[in-house]
Amino acid sequence: MSASIVVAEAVWKQIESTRLVTDDQLSILHFLFGKNFERATRIVDQRGVKKISGHPSTRSIFQVVGESRRKEEYLCFPENFCACYSFFYDIVNRGEQLCCKHQLAARLAASVGACIEVKVSDEELAILLSNL
Repeated sequence: MSASIVVAEAVWKQIESTRLVTDDQLSILHFLFGKNFERATRIVDQRGVKKISGHPSTRSIFQVVGESRRKEEYLCFPENFCACYSFFYDIVNRGEQLCCKHQLAARLAASVGACIEVKVSDEELAILLSNL
């Protein structure tokens, strides 16, 4: 695991424990993730993150609004995957980034409790996931 990931995880855990973000934490995350983090904060500020949870399992996935005029919505798991083009191109293919702005937005919104909560049946969640 790279030093950047270790530092980022420590910061995320601090944020999750307090549900607040300090200026120092914002600075660290911005240093690690750059423009992707700036874009992620805009998405969170615009209430662009939904946490979709299945019932009764409580399994969940995040749906994050993109920044283009079309306002696409991307399904993602904050720590592992996003269905956006950038995830496959910049992260998986080229290895240039640690994660995309949608993953960062989902992680930030979940950490501070800024997600729009959506409850669905486990069957509906399975159908949503089958379209990935």
